[in-house]
Amino acid sequence: MAIGHTITIEQGTRRVRVVHGGRVLAESERPLILRETGCPVRYYLPREDVRFDALVPSDTQTYCPFKGTASYWSLPDAPDLVWTYLDPKPDVAEIKGHLCFYEVEVL
Repeated sequence: MAIGHTITIEQGTRRVRVVHGGRVLAESERPLILRETGCPVRYYLPREDVRFDALVPSDTQTYCPFKGTASYWSLPDAPDLVWTYLDPKPDVAEIKGHLCFYEVEVL
């Protein structure tokens, strides 16, 4: 990590749901909560709690110097809606096998 930059990950205890266009795309009672300096709180959901029947893989990849390379999935009306780090950096290895959406409901 860079000086002054931190990432913390903790096990969430509240249910998190992702809804887009009235359709539930994911729902989990075991999200990881990731807090990163300068970024909004993000909820990483276990892969098995995400509905992939509507999502299509995207060609988009981005690189974070703290987390690694992210791969994305899209909906027809929402490009790059969800992402994952297939091989995250060691400091954030816990997020491997989890996916993150831009907007979630915390219940």
